[in-house]
Amino acid sequence: MENNTSLQQQLLEAGVHFGHLKKKWNPKMLPYIFAEKKGIHIIDLNKTVEGLQETAAALKSIAKSGKKIMFVATKKQAKEIVAEAAKRVNMPYVTERWLGGMLTNFATIRKSVKKMQSIEKMLTDGTFDNITKKERLTLSRDKDKMEKVLGGISQLARVPAALFIVDISHEHIALAEAKRLGVSTFGMVDTNSDPTKVDFAIPANDDATKSIAIIVSYIAAAIAEGLAERAVEKTDDVEEEEAENKVRKFELEGGDERGERGRRPGGGPGGRNAGPGGNRGGQGGGNRGGGQGNRGGGNRGGGGNRPGGGGGRSGGGFRPSGAGRPGAAR
Repeated sequence: MENNTSLQQQLLEAGVHFGHLKKKWNPKMLPYIFAEKKGIHIIDLNKTVEGLQETAAALKSIAKSGKKIMFVATKKQAKEIVAEAAKRVNMPYVTERWLGGMLTNFATIRKSVKKMQSIEKMLTDGTFDNITKKERLTLSRDKDKMEKVLGGISQLARVPAALFIVDISHEHIALAEAKRLGVSTFGMVDTNSDPTKVDFAIPANDDATKSIAIIVSYIAAAIAEGLAERAVEKTDDVEEEEAENKVRKFELEGGDERGERGRRPGGGPGGRNAGPGGNRGGQGGGNRGGGQGNRGGGNRGGGGNRPGGGGGRSGGGFRPSGAGRPGAAR
């Protein structure tokens, strides 16, 4: 409530409440008119604050979604104010002249913008040094003319999502094009205008420089907040993605290490069985070989004929010539 009161005070000091003469009023502005004083309508600042806050919230949401908002103000009082505010929040703007078809014939406008940008590139890459003085002068004049009209929309790649208009009666062509394309419209509406022509109306004095400045500054601040929140969300998303990639990488590396341990001798269950088993097998073979050697010497007599220490049955293969087999009598 205190914020609204202080905002109302600022609007009052800026003269936002002053409307047009009674004889110039639009009857549809009746809900926004507080009183009449000396033949001039006084705008209800409570309605102004409501409209301003609703507009700011909607534009903040649009900016947060990453879409573009075009500022339109070709009135002499509003040109510099709107251009500075739009540059501050990196939004397109039109402050010189609204070219017919700037929205409805956007493809042609983009061609003109690209031509302007190509001339700027020629200035920087040294192409101008290779052409005649007359051609240079002609291109420079064309560039200055296009820069004046199209400079504010040079970075606009597609039709904007919304238009913010100062004095909707003065910018009726821009408003009509936006309506035709279904673009959301926001505007400062004075007592001589029809507030139903825009989606979000801010009843305010659209002729005084101070009034325009305070309204546009409030709107630009809301857009800046939306852009800041978008930047924070993008940073959070990037951090989350990096964390997920690290976890996934760790899991993959952990799986490879477990697989390597399983394949190493003695590293896994199979390795442990294989290692000692091999030793036991070798020992058993040696013992059995010795047993056979003993058995050959003891049971069959003439142990000298068949050495039993050879390990396995290889010892029995040595038989001296002429020696009979002791076990033959059996």
